[in-house]
Amino acid sequence: MVPELTYHEKGDYLYPDLVLPKELENLPPLGKYGLMRKKYLKEHKRGTYSAMVLSGKLWTHIREIDAQADQMMETLIAQMKKQEGVTEELKASDQMAWVGAMNNIRDRAEEVVLRDLVYV
Repeated sequence: MVPELTYHEKGDYLYPDLVLPKELENLPPLGKYGLMRKKYLKEHKRGTYSAMVLSGKLWTHIREIDAQADQMMETLIAQMKKQEGVTEELKASDQMAWVGAMNNIRDRAEEVVLRDLVYV
């Protein structure tokens, strides 16, 4: 059910009176994945984006995606580090190899997160 909208006139145009729900006003700023999800919806899923804005569900949705993506990144990175034997001992003995392995792991984990959460 979509709430009844009111409008205000500015020049020759009518603008909807959209207000952010009170519970969302004092939250911290969105993270990387939340912003990416919002941009994706706005550019590629315009109908969904508009419906979510008008129903007041957009901010809740992108905050959920942001939190899920951060959690998924942490989990995937930990699993991949364990599978590939990237340890603190490697970091102490060969820092460049450790940095290369971690960058590779982080990039692969982010590809999964983007594919499964952000760009769907």
